[in-house]
Amino acid sequence: MRDLILSHEPTIRLSFFLGVLAVMALWEVVAPRRPTSLGRWARWPSNLGIVALNTVLLRVLLPTTAVALALAGERAGWGFLHQLAVPGWLALPLAVITLDLVVYLQHVMVHAVPLLWRLHRVHHADLHFDVTTGARFHPIEIILSMLIKFAAILVIGPAPEAVVVFEVLLNATAMFNHGNVRLAEKLDRGLRLIVVTPDMHRVHHSVEDDETNSNFGFNLPWWDRLFGTYRAQPRGGHAGMTIGIHGFRDPQQVDRLPGMLALPFLGKVTDYAINRRQWGAGEPIADRKETP
Repeated sequence: MRDLILSHEPTIRLSFFLGVLAVMALWEVVAPRRPTSLGRWARWPSNLGIVALNTVLLRVLLPTTAVALALAGERAGWGFLHQLAVPGWLALPLAVITLDLVVYLQHVMVHAVPLLWRLHRVHHADLHFDVTTGARFHPIEIILSMLIKFAAILVIGPAPEAVVVFEVLLNATAMFNHGNVRLAEKLDRGLRLIVVTPDMHRVHHSVEDDETNSNFGFNLPWWDRLFGTYRAQPRGGHAGMTIGIHGFRDPQQVDRLPGMLALPFLGKVTDYAINRRQWGAGEPIADRKETP
């Protein structure tokens, strides 16, 4: 099984990506959570275009992949999982959970550090919230994210197949929890115990600062509850909440690929991340201003 996973890793990842994208896209048509004012043909070429651009840039600029690095680390014995000789049946879930914690902490960091927020706001500037929003990131942020993942792999020491499982799960859940889909309230409440749901993550894409600075999880929902960044519902309700960022409301700017690529470089260098309120608490702490 291990040899099968490693030898077909690109095919496995692409198959899951296309499969989940197709399922979520159909679900959004059949049972949408919110009405949309801009059709897919106006938004998807740019959102999926930046995915293609990021994929090419990673292949060109980075000399290795996360799976190849994990394989090299396994041979050299790098990382605490190898040093402690954790058995495989336990090492795989531990690796996936620990890598997910790293993603959560990275997500908090890109909101808290002003220069990193300028990159990350490309993701948040989407005026709509659907399956493609989950893959919409600036190329510089994608490269930085991969370098952080490389460092985490060297420290943790996950098996190569654990990295494949983690990346497939993260990619699939990111598309799921960004879906503009309707879930029954009881089902949503139950799913929130094991995975971030669309209603849970949609709060994070609110224009309201305290709501944006909550629900940072992409895959596992536990970290937000553990670290106090969990918010159950948006104040205005899911149908009434506004998606995006104050000051970036022009579709020609935020929904077109050239505008998305230029977005981090707009405004003053001293602009802060949108954290005028405490993480998830709603208490004002400063009067910082986002300047378009």
